[in-house]
Amino acid sequence: MKSIKEKIKEAFDVLKEEFGYKNPMQAPKIEKVVVSSGVGKQKDKKKLDLIEDRLSKITGQKPIRKGAKISIAAFKVREGDTVGMQVTLRGQRMYDFLDRLVNIALPRTKDFRGLSGNAIDEMGNFSLGIRENTIFPESSDEDLKDVFGLAVTLVSTAKNKKEGMTFFELLGVPFKKEEEKKKR
Repeated sequence: MKSIKEKIKEAFDVLKEEFGYKNPMQAPKIEKVVVSSGVGKQKDKKKLDLIEDRLSKITGQKPIRKGAKISIAAFKVREGDTVGMQVTLRGQRMYDFLDRLVNIALPRTKDFRGLSGNAIDEMGNFSLGIRENTIFPESSDEDLKDVFGLAVTLVSTAKNKKEGMTFFELLGVPFKKEEEKKKR
């Protein structure tokens, strides 16, 4: 099985024909991967530590705690309270995470039929939501009551949506087939 780095190198040949690139530096690349999780208003410090620990096991990097920017009395949130956690991955950790996401975690998702191509924005970045952290083998399945969701954003240097879609397909991101889209 080829790694993501090898697929990126091979993607240039296909992208060169389709988009007319002359130089490998023109081809899209993945700049960073941002993994975030909202924790809401948590008073239980053990739960926050558990989410932080699991995110660090999944990504291989310690997450930063994001605080509330403003106080909202209706939600009983004060400025500075932890409302989420975020990890920005670059370099080798980013490639390792992408390999695990595409080849291990997504196929473990219940009733997985592919990702929506509509999740690619106009600037060529791809965002997906994961409902359960338990699809990653690093998080233990024994505590099913402490399940939380993740948001994963793949930031690329693609110039538009079409370029981004082609690039992510070449990397092996499993998108829904056109036939399935028409049936629905």
